[in-house]
Amino acid sequence: MENLRIVGLAGAKDGGNSTRAALEVVLAAARRAGATTQTFDLGQLDIPLYEHGATATADTLRWVEAAGQAHGLVWVTPLYHGSVSGLFKNAIDWLELLRTAPAPYLSDKVVALGCCAGGAQALQGINAMEPMVRSLRGLTLPLVAPVERAWQAFDAEGQPVEPTLRTTLELQGKELVRVLQRLRNAA
Repeated sequence: MENLRIVGLAGAKDGGNSTRAALEVVLAAARRAGATTQTFDLGQLDIPLYEHGATATADTLRWVEAAGQAHGLVWVTPLYHGSVSGLFKNAIDWLELLRTAPAPYLSDKVVALGCCAGGAQALQGINAMEPMVRSLRGLTLPLVAPVERAWQAFDAEGQPVEPTLRTTLELQGKELVRVLQRLRNAA
């Protein structure tokens, strides 16, 4: 049986920020639980503005193909004015290329959601992502990871400062693998 594949998406321009740090903690826990992971850091990719009929770049095609082949995904975005970053939303819009896949869009995939906020409103970003997952026919993992006051939540090495944040992020990674394994065994 093939390894579970989980693709992570960091939705911020600055690759060394709390968004990437939170994503990496979740993915590390998923790897320890037995999954293979791949990270897409939108600050490092050339993904043009989505428009129906637009030409996709090589980075865009890599992202879309990886998302289509994944069993599960982890999405982490910064909170911008009560929602996701434009960079993040644009990458999600490119998943339109999966409309003709045998299992269109994110069918049969579980998506874990996280959001990093400068204040105490990180759940707003997660609330904005949930309908995106549903509209793409995916399933959201019930355990979400809001990171409040993200500018002080991680140390210089990208590790959570507070043990409760580390516990939440690691639990999300383990829980995603557990749910994916249950779904695989039920099939």
